[in-house]
Amino acid sequence: MAEDLIIQNSSKEENYSTLIPQLKALCEGEENLTANLANIAAGLKEAFGFFWVGFYLKDSEDELVLGPFQGPVACTRIRKGKGVCGVAWERNEVLLVPDVEEFPGHIACSSLSKSEIVVPIHNKGEVIGVLDVDSDKLNDFDAIDQQHLTALCEWIGSLVKS
Repeated sequence: MAEDLIIQNSSKEENYSTLIPQLKALCEGEENLTANLANIAAGLKEAFGFFWVGFYLKDSEDELVLGPFQGPVACTRIRKGKGVCGVAWERNEVLLVPDVEEFPGHIACSSLSKSEIVVPIHNKGEVIGVLDVDSDKLNDFDAIDQQHLTALCEWIGSLVKS
C-alpha cells in the first residue's frame, strides 16, 4: 500500500508538528520494529532533506550496530564511547554537534557530514539505540530539533516489545 506524507515546507516547528503525527499513524498497527524505523528514517529525510538519517541499535553491552537508515552507506558498528553516537549512548544524553570536525573522536562515515544530532532511545529505562541525523551544513540543528526528535525517540522506545 502506498503511503504519502503531507509536508508543508513551512517553519521547522510546523514541519515537525505536522510530520510526527503522520509517522505515528504510519506505524500504527505494525509490530515490526525494523519496518517502523525504516519508515521513520525515510519520513524525516523526506521532510527535512537531511544528509543522513538512521538508527544504531544496541547489539551488545559495548557496541551499536547499524539499523534502518536513509542516505549514503554508513559505518556498520560503533563502540560505546566512540564517535558522536557512542558518546551519546554512553552519556545517555542528546548530543547536538554544530561542527563534527570539532568533536573529539568524531567517526567520519562521510566527509560530507558537517553537523549532527544524536538522540538516545530508551525502553524500560535502558538505552536500546540512538537516532542519528547528519547534515551537510554546519550548525543545522537546534533546540527545536532536539525537542521534537527527543519526543519522537521517547515514542519509538515504546514500540519495542520485550
